Amino acid sequence: MSSINTKSTSQLKMEASWKEVLQDEFTKEYMQALGEFLKDAKQQGKIIYPRASNFFGALNLTPFADVKVVILGQDPYHGPGQAHGLCFSVAPEIPVPPSLINIYKELSTDLSVAIPEHGCLVSWAMQGVLLLNSVLSVEKNQAASHQGKGWEQFTDKIITQLNEHAEQIVFILWGSYAQKKGNFINTSKHLVINAPHPSPLSAYRGFFGHQPFSRSNEYLVSKGITPITWQLPGKQVATRQFQRAQAISLQLAQ
Repeated sequence: MSSINTKSTSQLKMEASWKEVLQDEFTKEYMQALGEFLKDAKQQGKIIYPRASNFFGALNLTPFADVKVVILGQDPYHGPGQAHGLCFSVAPEIPVPPSLINIYKELSTDLSVAIPEHGCLVSWAMQGVLLLNSVLSVEKNQAASHQGKGWEQFTDKIITQLNEHAEQIVFILWGSYAQKKGNFINTSKHLVINAPHPSPLSAYRGFFGHQPFSRSNEYLVSKGITPITWQLPGKQVATRQFQRAQAISLQLAQ
C-alpha cells in the first residue's frame, strides 16, 4: 500500500509535523508486519477501506500543533464509500450512519444548533479536531477485520505524543474501548470527557446529555484557545471541504 513505506522514512507519506514525531515507528517490527499484511491483502484481491491515501487522513488534515480536541473512534466504516480517514465521518453524499445520527442529536441538544443534513466532519478536522480511529483500515464488509495487526500500537503512539508533548487538549472518549485506550492521559494537563458510545446499542446509557461540545469549548476558552465551531456547514460547503481534504491526502500520497 503506497501510504505505508516501512523501508524508507524519507519517503513516508504523511503530513510533515506528524511525520516528524512518528517516523521512528515505521522502522519497528510491528509496523513492518502491518505493511506486509496490507500488501498481502491487496495481492489477494481484498477490498480495503479507506483507500491507502486516506489511511492517515486524520493526521493530514489536523497537524500536530493544531490539535485542540481528540475524538477517538475504533474502526473505519466497512461499507462501500463510507470510510475516508476520519472517525465517525462519511462523504457528504453517503447516508449518515446511526452512531453519527446520535452524535448529531447530542450536538443539537447541547448547542441548540440544527442537525446537519450530511455526515462529513472535515470542518471539525480543519479547526483542530483530530478524528482518530484506533485501527486505520478494514476489509470490506468485515467489521474489526484489521484489529490486532499493529494499528493499535501506532495510534497509541499518536495519543502518547499528544499527551506528553502538547498541553490543554480535550480528549473525548466514547465507550469503554476508547476509554481504555486513553486511560494514561494526564488529566492535570488535558481535559478528558468520558461517556458511553453513541451507538444505538449503548447511547441510552448516558451518552445523551453529557454535553461534550459545550464542555470542550468552555475548557478551550478558559485556556485562551479559540473554541471549535461545532455547527457544521451546509452540504454544498461540506462537499467542497471534502474534495479539498481528498486532494490534500492524494497530494501527500504521491
